[in-house]
Amino acid sequence: MLIQEKITNFTDKINHNLLKDKITVLQINLGRKCNLSCHHCHVEASPKRKEELTPEICEQLVTIINNFPQIKTVDLTGGAPEMHYGFKELVKTARNNNKEIIVRSNLTIFFEFSYEDLPQYFAQNQIRVVASLPCYLEDNVDKQRGNGVYNKSILALQKLNQLGYGINPNLVIDLVYNPPLPKDNNFQLTPDQKNLEKDYKQYLLDNFNIKFNQLLTITNLPIGRTNFYLEKHHLQDSYLHFLAEHFNSKILNNLMCKNQLSVDYLGNIYDCDFNQMENIYALDNLQKKVTLQKIIEENNLDLINQIQTRNYCYGCTAGNGSSCGGSLTNK
Repeated sequence: MLIQEKITNFTDKINHNLLKDKITVLQINLGRKCNLSCHHCHVEASPKRKEELTPEICEQLVTIINNFPQIKTVDLTGGAPEMHYGFKELVKTARNNNKEIIVRSNLTIFFEFSYEDLPQYFAQNQIRVVASLPCYLEDNVDKQRGNGVYNKSILALQKLNQLGYGINPNLVIDLVYNPPLPKDNNFQLTPDQKNLEKDYKQYLLDNFNIKFNQLLTITNLPIGRTNFYLEKHHLQDSYLHFLAEHFNSKILNNLMCKNQLSVDYLGNIYDCDFNQMENIYALDNLQKKVTLQKIIEENNLDLINQIQTRNYCYGCTAGNGSSCGGSLTNK
């Protein structure tokens, strides 16, 4: 294998610091507990994890959602966010303030004891569901997410369709594609989002009579379990070089970190969910760590000027771009 040149630091590549825009999205990671343990999970969530939101942090989040009309979207993630303390309280607060509510659901949670009412709860509160389905074929999904996940996901999608999801404009269900983890240096970028969406919609409609709104394509970033996998197969450096080689400067202004705060279950603030998993805290103009408590004390949601970047940011800026909202081109 050829020795590669040292990768250009991401900040040097873009030749300037990334600056925050006005915050409109509050993404909250309620904890690491999940009923699944997916191979590509950058959060490293699993049924064995215990970390979750505390009543004190939940109260601070409620205060912030109530006090800042500039927040347009409350995005709930995990782990399986539905399993954690504060989930329904945050949904209630966001709903009372007319925020868009997103839940990043694995769908299989619907079949766990005491969570069977979630589809009806989602519909009653008009929650936008964003669900991982990394392929429309069973074998590929189960290899990434575990045996039986595909069939449960199909049943869950059918249940959501019966409630009006994917049909009623107020009940939105989006699916998320991410590529399989590479077995060798033959890396691939995510396919064109619109074209792949057509394939998903045709297959799921023809085979299961399932409808959904959008497909979101997300690149696997070299952090969490993905990074462990790459290290184990001696692909980490090669993959990062691949991402860097496909850097697309045209999407820098569309990055999700620009207008988003990522909050962990301890009340710490990050520029994005990936920085959260790498413990790269968001900093204010005095280079002090930003927390929920600090936002409340200063009554200011826009304490961050400069976004903290690392070389894995190449994953969000490669090809058509990648974010929690899918491709970044034409946004």
